[in-house]
Amino acid sequence: MNTLNNYTKGIIRENPVLVLVLGTCPTLATSTGVLNALGMGAAATIVLLFSNILISALRNVIPDKVRIPCYIVLIAGLVTAVQMIVKAYAPSLNDSLGIYLPLIVVNCIILGRAEMFAGKNKVWDSAIDALGMGTGFTLALFLMATIREVFGNGTFCGMTIPVLSDFKISVLTMAPGGFFVFGLLIAAVNRFGKHKPKKTEFGCEGCPQAEVCHKAACTDRKEEKAP
Repeated sequence: MNTLNNYTKGIIRENPVLVLVLGTCPTLATSTGVLNALGMGAAATIVLLFSNILISALRNVIPDKVRIPCYIVLIAGLVTAVQMIVKAYAPSLNDSLGIYLPLIVVNCIILGRAEMFAGKNKVWDSAIDALGMGTGFTLALFLMATIREVFGNGTFCGMTIPVLSDFKISVLTMAPGGFFVFGLLIAAVNRFGKHKPKKTEFGCEGCPQAEVCHKAACTDRKEEKAP
């Protein structure tokens, strides 16, 4: 995979929010406003970038049996550093993001890329992968926040929008509205995007219950498919 494809896959084909459906909790919680969404996206991207770089650089040193705890320690240290910087230079953003800023530690996007990509690839490729995934995450947050803030609050980045401010759809700023917009965006990506789910045929190979059922389940499935 070349550098461009490695970067763009996180934005389009494997968007962590709209295609892989990861990081749903911070996506719904921080997308009520555009500024909050951009702040969360930037913080998560910085942590993702440096965690991928460090984990890729140390992938041959970290013992396989304790790789997950080591990944979490590295990610937690980076999140603590980012949180301290945000507190010092952007206290209002820190107050707006609240608990969701330190919860980047358990963001499944970051740990997932560490396990699936950074732990198996070189530093440069891991850095590009992190930038692509971070950009995709930020764009998804930005789209959701724009829809929810513009139509739900009648503002954009805190600035009042004439007319729309008088016809606010307040439910969009609440949890049900967040799920509604999230579902619409996922549906749009599935409808107009090139990403198509692959059909998977399941068999008895690798099934832990194969010896117990004596492959009866697979036999019944084949009989149902038979004309």
